[in-house]
Amino acid sequence: MDTSSASSYVYAKASGILARSYTGERAAKLFGAQKLSDLWPLIFTEEVPAVPEILLAKTIEQKAAQKFILEYKKLLAAYDKPAQVLVDLLQYFDYENLKSLGAALAAGQKQMPALRQIAPYNILNYGAWPSIQKMTQDTELEWYNHVPEVSEQQQLDTELDLQFIERLWSSSQELMGEERKMVQSLIGERYTMRNIVWVLRLKLYYGMDKNQIVQRLAFLNPQNGRADPLGGEALDIIDKDVNNWDDWKDWKRARFLNPREEGSLWSVDPRWVEESFEKEFIKKATKKFHANPCALSSLLCWYFIKAKELDYIRMATEALRLNVKVQEI
Repeated sequence: MDTSSASSYVYAKASGILARSYTGERAAKLFGAQKLSDLWPLIFTEEVPAVPEILLAKTIEQKAAQKFILEYKKLLAAYDKPAQVLVDLLQYFDYENLKSLGAALAAGQKQMPALRQIAPYNILNYGAWPSIQKMTQDTELEWYNHVPEVSEQQQLDTELDLQFIERLWSSSQELMGEERKMVQSLIGERYTMRNIVWVLRLKLYYGMDKNQIVQRLAFLNPQNGRADPLGGEALDIIDKDVNNWDDWKDWKRARFLNPREEGSLWSVDPRWVEESFEKEFIKKATKKFHANPCALSSLLCWYFIKAKELDYIRMATEALRLNVKVQEI
């Protein structure tokens, strides 16, 4: 199809999928399930497999992820040559797969771990397993060419994350005019908040100092400092006291903070901040999806909305598997 016809077709198909998705108010149905066998028919049309609960939980998560990927691949296939930024979104799963492959080999596993299948858009040569060097050879990931030591896995995973974000932004630069502006606005907002939440987690949970944290943030150019479109806002909060409300009350994103009760001890809750942002972001993405039906950015919005649904499915599955309240998850 030509681009205009493909965009119209994609919007119609994507709209139909979203109408059946568990996002927004419909997400409550996932969390209303009393057991995993009740959750299954909400997501899939096949009969519930006769397997133990722990295996059913794993099957739901894996199958839901593959369903999301399949739906996205079908939408991409409508374009004769989809924009690279849309392909990059799908290839995120190859980056995540490489983390799993490296971890499996580092642990001495012989069997390939469960992976997200994105063929024919895959970067990695999965047929070369168990050779990391051959799987990444002649690709943008060929620098990851050996089985990592356990001690270096975290650093390699961070480098993969940073490379993916840089690539996503770079491919968005290939777009023109308002399309580029809209796509970069969404990507910029998403990864600005990811950086902010990462700062909070590293400070609170790992006790890292400023220099250690900065090395793990995503920048378009570290030399930009506080002017960087992705990392600048994270640098603005890096020196704030996570236990002092006065340090945060005038923050430009204070609306995302967990509430403070007068007379009680307070500390920033990264989980609260992240989920508050995600809710606002998905509302914004949904609005932009419908406001620009024939724009490339509408499929970007669809991807982010459906990725959030996948998060909800994981949360509901884990809550049922562990027999805990979803709020605790």
